[in-house]
Amino acid sequence: MEVVWLSSLAHSHYHETCVICENLKPKGIHLYTSFICTDCEEDLIQTETNDPKYKYYLKQLKKITTPEIFS
Repeated sequence: MEVVWLSSLAHSHYHETCVICENLKPKGIHLYTSFICTDCEEDLIQTETNDPKYKYYLKQLKKITTPEIFS
């Protein structure tokens, strides 16, 4: 019983907030210090530039900034 609890705790620990949909998701990619979930990544890649969703994606992606390098 304890193993099941630890397993579910570990899985819930790895969810991150997607910079595009702003939902907690378990799988995705990291771009600099931001996280993009697999669902948004796939939809973004398939969206045509004349689709209204494309402007939304651009707006959300502008939140991603290049991390500063600390020396």
